[in-house]
Formats: sequence, structure tokens, C-alpha cells
Amino acid sequence: MKNIFVVVLLAHICTVACSQAPDAASGASPVFSLKETTHDFGTIVETDGAVSYSFEVTNTGTADLLISNAQGSCGCAVPEWSKTPIVPGGKGHIKVTYNPLNRPGTFNKSVVVTSNSDQSPVTLYIKGSVVKASTETAK
Repeated sequence: MKNIFVVVLLAHICTVACSQAPDAASGASPVFSLKETTHDFGTIVETDGAVSYSFEVTNTGTADLLISNAQGSCGCAVPEWSKTPIVPGGKGHIKVTYNPLNRPGTFNKSVVVTSNSDQSPVTLYIKGSVVKASTETAK
């Protein structure tokens, strides 16, 4: 019985020790840095089509930064992001596209970004006002 306990204990210790990330042992970690977390599109015309803004991400840490997901608050705010690791000192992007069609009025949308940094999750915001095209503009 004692031997079984020792074997199980050793197996558990090995599992825990092997599951530690190499960066955690060395103290290296990525840092998710942004110049801004909000972009104001101002006034946009509904019929002019989708508008986009690219948030620049800088890894100011000492390990690779991996953006694993970015989720918009609705289907009208669609994020795209750097899928490859962002090396220390490197830059990536999170591009958010907003479709104003049939959405007149002010808007405030968010995008939640998940990464392997201690700052995760990070929330980005886009806002603005959508106006219908005037009859003169449509001509």
C-alpha cells in the first residue's frame, strides 16, 4: 500500500513539474501594451460602408505575446488580430471593422482581447455616430 502511495505521489509531482511553462520558470513574461484603448470614428454616413481602425499592440515584455482571441460585443463590430506570436519589442495589431448599415445613431462597441499576458483580458472600444445619407448626398 505504501508503494502505491509513493508511485502516485511521484507521478503527481512529475505531472505538475512538467506542466510548468518554460517562461514561468525563467520569470520571462509578455506585456500587452497599447497607445490607446478607444477610437472615435466621429460621424460616419450609413451608406458609405464599413469603417475600420487598427489598434497597435506592442509587446513590452520579455517573452512572446500570443493573442488567442478577440470577441466583439455584437456582430457589427468584427475584430481581426495578429495570429503569429509577437516577439519582445515587436508590434502586432487588432483591426476592428464596424458596419453602420441600418444602424443610425450613436454607437459604443467593445472588443475583449484575450492573450497570454498578465493584463488579459484587455477591452478595446470603438464609438461614433451614424447618420443617414441625405437625399442630396445620394444623388
